[in-house]
Amino acid sequence: MSLAQRGLARLFGVEPSEAAPALAGVLMFFLLFAGYFMLRPVRETMGVAGGVDNLQWLFTGTFVATLAAMPLFGWLAARVPRRRVLPWTYGFFALNLAGFALGFHWLPDNLWFARGFYIWLSVFNLIAISVGWSVLADLFPTAQAKRTFALMASGASVGGLVGPLLGVALVGRIGHAGLLWLSAALLLSAIAAAQWLQRWRDAHPTPVQASAPARARPLGGSPFAGFSDVLRSPYLLGIAAFVLLLASVTTFLYFEQARLVEAHFPDRTTQTQVFGTIDVIVQSLALLTQLFFTGRIAQRLGVGVLLVAVPLVIAGGFLWLALSPVFAVLAVVMVVRRAGEYALVRPGREMLFTSVPAQAKYKAKNFIDSVVYRGADAVSGWVKAGLDALAQHPALAMLIGVAIALTWAYTGASLARAQTRQAAAPPAEAG
Repeated sequence: MSLAQRGLARLFGVEPSEAAPALAGVLMFFLLFAGYFMLRPVRETMGVAGGVDNLQWLFTGTFVATLAAMPLFGWLAARVPRRRVLPWTYGFFALNLAGFALGFHWLPDNLWFARGFYIWLSVFNLIAISVGWSVLADLFPTAQAKRTFALMASGASVGGLVGPLLGVALVGRIGHAGLLWLSAALLLSAIAAAQWLQRWRDAHPTPVQASAPARARPLGGSPFAGFSDVLRSPYLLGIAAFVLLLASVTTFLYFEQARLVEAHFPDRTTQTQVFGTIDVIVQSLALLTQLFFTGRIAQRLGVGVLLVAVPLVIAGGFLWLALSPVFAVLAVVMVVRRAGEYALVRPGREMLFTSVPAQAKYKAKNFIDSVVYRGADAVSGWVKAGLDALAQHPALAMLIGVAIALTWAYTGASLARAQTRQAAAPPAEAG
């Protein structure tokens, strides 16, 4: 064991033997998120350009596109060896990025093409991130996940910092099309990091994780197995409810952000700068928390704290917004919500999947992370638009947000208790 590995292990609270795979996970998420966050401010600006009053249509379009994508992913997961699911998925998305790059070159000002890109990127980011976490849940048992998942998630925060900076620095030189080509290259590089993790687990098997021959076989089953698995499992239904409530909170705040940004910053360039600045602050706070606090909180206080703390804080944030609906307050609440989700909620939520069967780690997980999430986006988007139209004041929507956030916190606490029982069950019975 090298001195550097021992130093990293001591600094970040992992075992020395886990330092190398943790860094591979950091690299995988860094490459994925740097590529995504280069493009996110562009997507946000396109969403505002289409009209804030039309955002619910984009959310609905994203949900429909997600429904169409799920059988395709289910078919892939059923027939491709599960250690190859990520390379095939990321390779397909890289081809999509190449196609959009050509479109940005030929149709730079086409509004419908911009809307299509908004919808595609909204589908891509959930599926790509979910598949990355599926691999980690497949390779790491719960005890290792508590030590390493937060550190690995820090790669996403570093990527979220570097991506917008790359976009700002390069967009003037290479244009939007050039950014998409670069994002495709980063996505392909993330495949190499994921494959290294597979080989590492082959060389360091654990009694509770799948063997190399098992991971070399397809999962089999129906393309719609993710949906049926969720319906049959109270535990997975609980995770679905948690994600639904999370997405509802996110959508309420997202619509309020778009409304206030449009009102305060009419210039598109300024809007992109505002979105980019929020991204930088969020990722900086998330990174510090992930590196030095999240793993230690999970080991000492349990997954429940990761799942409950942010919803309770956001309930207070909604109440603050109801009393003072101004951009400064919204910015603080958005930063806390997003940083808390990346640093605490996301690692805790992914730990829940370490104690379910292999098929659920890929199919049911992707169904929850994409269809359930985007379905909640679409429904809550229409609810928020309807509330704003009826009440003509954001306070009513914010007060409903308080109730949603408190229900979210309760669901997180219940899941943490259920996860403890799941982890203690034999692997074949889990889920």
